[in-house]
Amino acid sequence: MSALLAVQEVSAGYGPIDVLKNVSLEVGEGEMVALIGANGAGKSTLLLCISRCVRQTSGEILFAGRITAGLRPHELARSGVAHAPEGRRIFPRLTVAENLELGAYSRRDRAGIARDMQSVYEMFPVLAERRRQAGGTLSGGEQQMLALSRAWMARPRLLLLDEPSLGLAPLIASQVFEALALWNRGGLAVLLVEQNARQALSLARRAYVLEQGVVTHSGPADKLADDPRVQQAYLGA
Repeated sequence: MSALLAVQEVSAGYGPIDVLKNVSLEVGEGEMVALIGANGAGKSTLLLCISRCVRQTSGEILFAGRITAGLRPHELARSGVAHAPEGRRIFPRLTVAENLELGAYSRRDRAGIARDMQSVYEMFPVLAERRRQAGGTLSGGEQQMLALSRAWMARPRLLLLDEPSLGLAPLIASQVFEALALWNRGGLAVLLVEQNARQALSLARRAYVLEQGVVTHSGPADKLADDPRVQQAYLGA
């Protein structure tokens, strides 16, 4: 599988301290890859680094064969990378429909945008019911549906997704993961950071374990799920 995203020996952090230390990973075209690890391991920092919100101090990141150093975040987004960060970060004063429209701001295919909005409403009927409601008035689960859908509305080649089930009721989390799996089957590549390691490993094709800014394990997701070290540390075994 060709690498859509290639992170090569990347170190990055804040100020003089590197949170990430020589991290390497790949995501292939249409592949879902899980990134698991304890709180503070550097998972969110890695996603921020990939999306050009945190600058790497060494190493290279390539997207679709192009080195991303020097690109601004909005330029990388236009090239096909969407980032749904932890905490949802929707526009609270804009309506559900306006949030979705902003997700598609770089697109010019009006008919395609309309079809995709309808697809979102069919996937998450509660968003259809609240399409004229301000995003900030939605419940936490509804906001997560909106944040995920807004990222998908860009029709990216790669989605960076950070903790989509955090704070959600199990039923709503299940709906979010079903949408994610459907979009992945449609060809969307995903780098998934998820607190529910068991769920992440069941969805992903491959996975990496990040500990204190260092990749310590990697391989097929089902193999990592059977690894006693991973089970003991992250799966409650």
